[in-house]
Amino acid sequence: MEINKYSKRVTQDDTQPAAQSMLHAIGLSKEDLKKPLVGVGSTGYEGNPCNMHLNGLAQHVKAGINKNNAIGLVFNTIGVSDGISMGTPGMRFSLPSRDVIADSMETVVEGLSYDGLVTVVGCDKNMPGALIAMLRLDRPSILVYGGTVDSGNCHGKKLDIVSSFEAWGAKVAGTMDEKEYQEIIENAVPGAGACGGMYTANTMASAIEAMGMTLPYNSSNPALGNDKTKESENAGKQVVELLKLDLKPSDIITKKSIENAIRLVTIMGGSTNAVLHFLAIAKAANVDFKLEDFQRVSDATPFLADLKPSGKYLMEDVHKVGGVPAVLKYLLKEGLIHGDCLTVTGKTLAENLASVPDLTSGQDVIKSLDNPIKETGHLRILKGNLSPLGAVAKITGKEGLTFKGTAKVFESEYDANDGIREGKVNKGDVVVIRYEGPKGGPGMPEMLKPTAAIIGAGLGNDVALITDGRFSGGTHGFVVGHISPEAQVGGPIAFVKDGDVITIDAVKNTIDFEISEEELEQRRVSWVQPELKPKRGVLYKYAKTVSCASEGCVTDEF
Repeated sequence: MEINKYSKRVTQDDTQPAAQSMLHAIGLSKEDLKKPLVGVGSTGYEGNPCNMHLNGLAQHVKAGINKNNAIGLVFNTIGVSDGISMGTPGMRFSLPSRDVIADSMETVVEGLSYDGLVTVVGCDKNMPGALIAMLRLDRPSILVYGGTVDSGNCHGKKLDIVSSFEAWGAKVAGTMDEKEYQEIIENAVPGAGACGGMYTANTMASAIEAMGMTLPYNSSNPALGNDKTKESENAGKQVVELLKLDLKPSDIITKKSIENAIRLVTIMGGSTNAVLHFLAIAKAANVDFKLEDFQRVSDATPFLADLKPSGKYLMEDVHKVGGVPAVLKYLLKEGLIHGDCLTVTGKTLAENLASVPDLTSGQDVIKSLDNPIKETGHLRILKGNLSPLGAVAKITGKEGLTFKGTAKVFESEYDANDGIREGKVNKGDVVVIRYEGPKGGPGMPEMLKPTAAIIGAGLGNDVALITDGRFSGGTHGFVVGHISPEAQVGGPIAFVKDGDVITIDAVKNTIDFEISEEELEQRRVSWVQPELKPKRGVLYKYAKTVSCASEGCVTDEF
C-alpha cells in the first residue's frame, strides 16, 4: 500500500526541487522525504483553559507519528472560548469559528500535501470544525479531544463553569452576597480542560467517539494525567496504521455511525448544539441525516445520564465509573447501537468494546433502562406556526413537558439581560429573544447568560425562553432554540408581540402562537427587514453565506 500518495507530489517529484529544499530546511533528511507526512492540527492557545494544554498534547501525537516511520508536522488554527465570549459581542464569532477551523485545516493539509491528519481539539466548535475538515479531505485521520477539566470546589461544594453564570443570576436576584459570588468565580475552574458537565464540548467528544473517529476513552479521559498523554501518542501511532489500511473518514462516518453518535447524545442528555453540528457533519459526509432523524432517534431512546446541567454529576464521574466505552458497551448489550460500524482502530465498535469492563457495579451516574430519568430522549424537534422549519428543545422532563404563557419580547440578548435584571420577566412569561439567528446575530450566539439569570433569579420552573439563537450545553430550563426561519429573514418569530399566547408541547412536538392567519399576514406585510448588523469582515461574510439553522448553518453551499 502506497502510504505517501499525497506527499510524494512534493517529496518525490524531481520537478519540485524548491519544495524539497524547504523541507530539508525544517530538518528533514532525504530518507525522511520518503516517509508519509502527517499534519497535526492543534487548536491550542493560551487564552482558554479548554485549549491551553493542547499544543503540549500535539507534541505527544507528533512523537507517536515519528516513532512509527512517518513525519508528524504540527500546525495551529484558531479557537473561540464560549465561556469567555458568552454574553459579549465576541459570542457572535463562536459558531463561525467552526467554519474557520474547518477551512483552515482543509487548507493546510491540502495545500501542503499531507497524507493524513490528527487534530488536537478542545472547546465546543473545535470538534465539529476538525471533523468537517477531515470529511472534506477524506484522508486517514484521528481526532484527539483535549479532555475534561477537574471540578472546582468552594466550601465543599462541587463547581463548574455554569456555577459562575448562575451565581450572577443569584447575585442579581439578591440571594447571594458579593463575597460568595467572588469565591465561586475564583474556584469554579481549577485548570486545563473543557467544561466539566455534559455541555457541548463533552457532548461532541462523546458523540464522535461513539461514531468511531477517536480512540476508545478519548472523550472521558481527563485533560491532565498520564491517560491523556498516552492516548495522544497512541493516536500518532494509529494514524500511521490507518495510512497502511487506507482507512478514511468516509469508511467510518455513515448513517449508522451517526445514529450511534446521536443515540449516545440522547442517553447522556447532551447539548442541543449537537443537532446543529451533526447536520453540518452529515452534509460534509454526504449522508442523508435530517432534523426528523434526530426526533426518530430521540423517540426510541431513553435519557439515562444524571449529568449537569440538569443533573448532579460531571464528566469526571463518568470516567470514574468506566468512561464512555463502558456506557457504549451497555448500549450495545441492550441493542441500542450498531456494533458493526468501523472505527479508527481498524476494528468495529463491537470489537473495540469486547474487552472493555462494564460500568462499575452500584454506580448511579448512568441509570438503567428500567429506571430512566426520562423514557424518551430530551432532544425534541418542534414545528408549528412559530417555527415552520423546525426548532430544537432540550426537555429532560424535570421542566415539565408543556408550557403555555404570554410572550415577553426582546429584540436582542442584551435587551433580555437588561429586562431580566430590571424585573421585567415574571412567572408565566415566555421570553422571546429574536434577531439572534445565524444571519441576524449574526453567528447565532448562545443564550446562556439570560437562561442562567432566569435560573439564578428563581424563575427556572415558571418561565420559558425561546429564540432563533442557540443555547449553551450548560443551559437548562424550559428552553427552545434554533427557531427557523429566523427573524432576520422574516420567520414568524419576527411577528410575535408582547402578550401573544405561546404554547410549547414537547409531547406533540409543537410550538405555536395563538394568532389568526389574517393577523399573521397583516404583521408580515407591515414588517420591515432590518439591515445586517455588520457591514464588513468575518461576520458580514458569514451572514451573507450561512444557511438556515435547520440545515446546520453551513457556509459552503451556495
